[in-house]
Amino acid sequence: MKVLVGMSGGIDSSAVALRLQREGHEVIGATMSLYNKDNPITSRLSGSGCFTPHVEQTIREAREVCDRLGIEHIVVDCAKEYERYVLDNFTGEYLEGRTPNPCVWCNSYIKFGALLRSAREMGYDFDRYATGHYVKIVDVGGRLALHVADDVKKDQSYFMYRLNQQQLSQVIFPLGGTTKVENKELGIQNGFFSVEKKESQDFYSGHYSELLSIEDREGEIVTRDGKVLGHHKGYWHYTVGQRRGLNISSSKPLYVLELDALNNKVIAGFKEETQTDTLTAHFMSWMAIEKIDRPIEVKAKIRSTSAGADAVVAPLEEGRVRVDFTEKQNSITRGQSVVFYIDNTVIGGGIIE
Repeated sequence: MKVLVGMSGGIDSSAVALRLQREGHEVIGATMSLYNKDNPITSRLSGSGCFTPHVEQTIREAREVCDRLGIEHIVVDCAKEYERYVLDNFTGEYLEGRTPNPCVWCNSYIKFGALLRSAREMGYDFDRYATGHYVKIVDVGGRLALHVADDVKKDQSYFMYRLNQQQLSQVIFPLGGTTKVENKELGIQNGFFSVEKKESQDFYSGHYSELLSIEDREGEIVTRDGKVLGHHKGYWHYTVGQRRGLNISSSKPLYVLELDALNNKVIAGFKEETQTDTLTAHFMSWMAIEKIDRPIEVKAKIRSTSAGADAVVAPLEEGRVRVDFTEKQNSITRGQSVVFYIDNTVIGGGIIE
């Protein structure tokens, strides 16, 4: 079988390429180029990330691994699509006072979308596409769905809940039944990198406000009933649930509760005020089921690091859903994703309203 492997030169993608080659597959390494030097925002950033000049190092490291394996390596330019579907969404959501998750959109539109289309347009034909994500694919009554990886601490299903049936039908995840420790040791033994090898680059290492290209503007930090506690230089410098950086004296720690983009206000309060037992979500994406037509019991994750909480998800009008948790959750954040699981299988998810 001919397999295109998404390569970053990191621990996981290198292990995928090696494992598939050892199984007898014809492997081609493909690295995305997401950096556009002509973009006025990305060209002046101080931090590193997958869409900054740092990508040149990623390409170089991926090519070195492919050379060691004796396989072809190609670079696929996805910069324009990335700006449209990931960066523009990110900046737009942030300026509306929401906190988006760029990795969710990158997986849906770029890593499992634009990359494959562009590679085929370049003349490359392949039977399957593989990545180093820690996740499994299972069949649920004739529908494909993601299942939590054996290495639960590295599971990445939360970030991939928006993959559709067509995308799932053409991908494989060779690391779903392995561990990170095993794959790092595999890379070291085969001379891909040293024991000091670090994880691949995240979305962006600097402060997210650098991406917004907006001047600081003073505003108020207030309680929910309007009492002024202090001042800030722009609501976009804060995220819901944030505790540090408010610089306000208080009898108990203060947390960011909400961001009022219209009035440039940061609403703050005590920890108990961050807790709630319900949310609504929209822009739903269903995986193990085609749609939801009745309330169902699930484990719901409101952030990637969550273990999941017992909840009931029920359909609302216009494809939206309501989620009621059995216990209150901390800092449910607008713009983030809520993802539903049953028996460690992804049922679906959506964007928190």
